[in-house]
Amino acid sequence: MTPNPLSGLPVSLLDRANALAGVTESEVLHGVIARAQRVERLGYRRFWVAEHHGVPGIAGSTPTLLMTAVAGATERLRVGSGGVMLPNHQPLVVAEQAATLQALFPGRIDLGLGRSVGFTPAVRRALRRDRDAAQRFPEELAELLTYLGGTAAFTARPQDHAATPVFVLATGQGLRWAAEAGLAVVVGGPSLFQRGTPDAQVTEHQGLARYRRDFRPSRWFPTPYVIASATLAVADTPQAARDLVLPEAWALVPVAEIKALHDAGSVTARDEQRVAENLATGIHGTPEQVRRQVEELVAFTGADEVLVTGGMSDRAGQRRSDELVAELFVGPPGDLG
Repeated sequence: MTPNPLSGLPVSLLDRANALAGVTESEVLHGVIARAQRVERLGYRRFWVAEHHGVPGIAGSTPTLLMTAVAGATERLRVGSGGVMLPNHQPLVVAEQAATLQALFPGRIDLGLGRSVGFTPAVRRALRRDRDAAQRFPEELAELLTYLGGTAAFTARPQDHAATPVFVLATGQGLRWAAEAGLAVVVGGPSLFQRGTPDAQVTEHQGLARYRRDFRPSRWFPTPYVIASATLAVADTPQAARDLVLPEAWALVPVAEIKALHDAGSVTARDEQRVAENLATGIHGTPEQVRRQVEELVAFTGADEVLVTGGMSDRAGQRRSDELVAELFVGPPGDLG
């Protein structure tokens, strides 16, 4: 039997609590918890939830609250944020929330941090933040680490003792800040797929190479740690896999409606270009097709772990994809022990 290069590489999942037509937001959030329970049985390492405010089609707004529900409904799965948007909050409050979760669920909590601000001016006003808040991220990150590490001017409680791993959702400067602080990084987006042309291949992600070169060991991570994050969908046929990722590429328009737009001739060239660009920054296909693409992604990034993202309106297809992804990394369910 041919060895599986992905076997043993940790695989994790980010669920943004995507809303669905005909499904209440309460049902969506309970569906997130049920999905966490399923992927725990499949052998996934982490299950992360995200922070979005006033974003159409996404019900997930408060990751620490949803993390509490997910952690309480699971037993072994690591539960985290992908991420808490630090510019929207006081660093002390974020640290206290993470430490409380760690005290309730020892050894199972991750804190992923991003630096995005509100989606619209109205949301930013409601959050009492301005567009420049993101520029204060390195200072606020440093302050947060003093509370988690117990080196602040006062002792934040419950005490965390640096037990909660901290991850930076990083691009550009974020990689440098994470390296200086000795934190793990989560990298996604187009940079993971910009590998040049067949005649001029880029063999290494340059930003991650600098991150590893400049990394300073810390209480949180003694060595660099990279999670590659990508929209990933697996199905039994290539078309079925493409149908799973099309709705998100079309901003969560159901596949049936997309096909109706095509039939009516209502799809513009710009629409087609936008969808093609979105599909190009993810991976989808049959298990064998996806395995080859993920191997290329891991080779390019040197990733220590893969984080699966992507919202799917086909819930049965999503469950099947979660199962097939687990088989690629963990093996068939009978191999879990």
